[in-house]
Amino acid sequence: MTEKYEGNAVAIGILALQGAFAEHQTALQKLSLTRKIEVILVRTVEDLDRCDALIIPGGESTTIALLARLSGVLQPLRDFVLKKPVWGTCAGAILLSQTVEGAKKGGQELLGGMSISIARNGWGSQVESFEADLDVAGLRDAERPFTGIFIRAPVVLTLAPSPDDPPIEVVARLSSDLLPEGFTSEDSANDPKTFVALRQGRHLLTTFHPELTQDNRFHDYFVRVCVFPATQ
Repeated sequence: MTEKYEGNAVAIGILALQGAFAEHQTALQKLSLTRKIEVILVRTVEDLDRCDALIIPGGESTTIALLARLSGVLQPLRDFVLKKPVWGTCAGAILLSQTVEGAKKGGQELLGGMSISIARNGWGSQVESFEADLDVAGLRDAERPFTGIFIRAPVVLTLAPSPDDPPIEVVARLSSDLLPEGFTSEDSANDPKTFVALRQGRHLLTTFHPELTQDNRFHDYFVRVCVFPATQ
């Protein structure tokens, strides 16, 4: 039986220089959607030019930024963020931020796009990784928690949108008792340090790794809420 789709196909790129890009590709290819999507692994400017939206995977943020510069795609990525939907997971979340604390010696090149500051490796080393059930109202089957996998995850420090920026929506938060030492809070509802998924306009940021689960509902959310409305 031939599948029927509404509208034109949408090209979603995954920055494939380093990190968990293959896992994002698998998750996207499993989605059942009303519009057809084409998945593109982005390694060059020519790849990026074909994309209507982009995912920046988890990995090592300084390495991704360095490889992007060496590949000639760093500035094109910055230009892309200004115009089209982008989702950053973990390292990708760092790259989408305006400012970062705890950068390696020599600093951290960023793409910007979301009006936040973030702390790199807020949860410490990889041995301090953990999982937590997250309640996310915008997901399909929202009553079923989403398992957040946190591996050397960044911590959101502040939200700082200017009057001209789109508002920032908190998509998911952690209980304050799960915050790492030095980031404790008694107000999990309003403290940015407990925010682990944010949406601002066409952009999405998650400090955890949805691509490392078998649950593709966050990929579905990004496509439905951020990508499709921007590509009508």
